Amino acid sequence: MSVTGAFQRARWRAFALSVLAVAGLAGWAAWRARGGAEAPGVQGALEQLDDYGLVPAFALTERSGRSVTLDDLRGLVWVADFIYTECRETCPTQSLQVSRLQAEFATEPDLRLVSITVDPERDTPEVLARYAERYRADRERWLFLTGPKRAIYQLAADGFKLSVVDPDDAKQTGGMLRILRPRLAFATHGSKGLVIHSSRFVLVDRQARIRAYHRPDDEPSLERLRRNMKILLRERPKET
Repeated sequence: MSVTGAFQRARWRAFALSVLAVAGLAGWAAWRARGGAEAPGVQGALEQLDDYGLVPAFALTERSGRSVTLDDLRGLVWVADFIYTECRETCPTQSLQVSRLQAEFATEPDLRLVSITVDPERDTPEVLARYAERYRADRERWLFLTGPKRAIYQLAADGFKLSVVDPDDAKQTGGMLRILRPRLAFATHGSKGLVIHSSRFVLVDRQARIRAYHRPDDEPSLERLRRNMKILLRERPKET
């Protein structure tokens, strides 16, 4: 075998190994994104009522076109989640479970359900309004919010401590660097790889404190969510 042939074969072997390595990392990232790296004890701990920090101030646009800020939710108990209307993986499950919570807690005037899109460029108020109709969302009690993408992603990551990956950033970094970063909480892969975002429900109390995180695809977790909601709804607002 010539020196040139041996060199070319070595280069091909190195290339093949690099492809396998990247594929392995991608598989590992997907497994991590689906929550495979979380021990049951960690999951259970985050479902217990505690103080996981304050939700920061925000101003977003509801499907009705009106502005909604954090101050509008003070004094109320609310459940937040992040979705997008083109999602075909976790978002339908999330929205179905929220619709059930809406029905089960229909007599609770101090409860709000807040769904925030992670695809705001597509999910205009009009698009969100059509999506909300699909789940018979009450206009006053179940809010669908959109706004500037940077503000939403910062709110998800820094405010709610949930993982979210901007697809434009993923393209700019080769689709790997942002996926493999340390996760702030739980992440799940979005439909067709469009958006990687957390599917967790976030329970917030009357003082805008995050009190628990729950899974939408796990019935025991949802039962704990219902129990936690009832506890917080029975709490009276503290005097300031």
